[in-house]
Amino acid sequence: MPKVNSPQFTIEYEDVPSVRESFGLQNPKPTEKVVRVSSSLPDDIPVAQRETSKQVAPKVASKRWLIYGSLGAIALIASIAGAVVSWQIRQAQFSADASSSAETQAATGQDGTTQSRPKGDVILGHYAYKEAAPTDLEVAEGSIRLKRSAAAAYREMVAAASQSGVNIVLISGFRSVADQKHLYFGVKAERGQNAQERAKVSAPPGYSEHHTGYAIDIGDANVPATNLREDFEKTAAFRWMKANAARYSFELSFPKGNEQGVSYEPWHWRYVGDIDSLKTFYKAREN
Repeated sequence: MPKVNSPQFTIEYEDVPSVRESFGLQNPKPTEKVVRVSSSLPDDIPVAQRETSKQVAPKVASKRWLIYGSLGAIALIASIAGAVVSWQIRQAQFSADASSSAETQAATGQDGTTQSRPKGDVILGHYAYKEAAPTDLEVAEGSIRLKRSAAAAYREMVAAASQSGVNIVLISGFRSVADQKHLYFGVKAERGQNAQERAKVSAPPGYSEHHTGYAIDIGDANVPATNLREDFEKTAAFRWMKANAARYSFELSFPKGNEQGVSYEPWHWRYVGDIDSLKTFYKAREN
């Protein structure tokens, strides 16, 4: 057996019978060589050994390809499933964002201010309000009743306006749900208005600020023809209210371009001078 020596390797060649010759098959092929390599390298370098490719069993290779193919198919299915789930999550998030955007979309009023659209229990732009208990009401002017705190603030405000030569009169205050039923449905029928048209000037029963005992409709005693009309804004009473109402905790309920879509009502104001009134009007917008 020939031997080749090198500084690091010793290579030996050995002639061995071919596989076909060993089994007595016809046309045996020339003898094959087995190469053995020994190394003088350190132990951490493995010994190289190469034999003929006939040592690999075809069945083992086939099984490996089957395994690799199965793993590849599983990976492909998992990838597709992951993509589908990801798409569904994105679609759900998009829908949620769109819904949230629709609920909080801002509306720009005629005065150029930006306000949130109504939330909570709303019908035709009007929020739901509970009817004040009779025991919580007192006469503010004439026979018109208001919540005690609102009535006291109103009287103080009117007295201050009078000292300035302005005569404010109270047209309406607390209104029951039964009263509002007539004002909404009864007048709507009399005037041949549809629900949306009537809601622009009068709230449905159960949805009027007047139920709370904190809302007032006022007029100018010197110009009664402007009562409950938009041109009330041209009167001295409105100008005084616009300049001084906040000092007595009254604010305009339905300014121009208001978020609720209710017609501009310069005569309609509400009291927000204590915690109960604040909760009454502003909690309604959060629920």
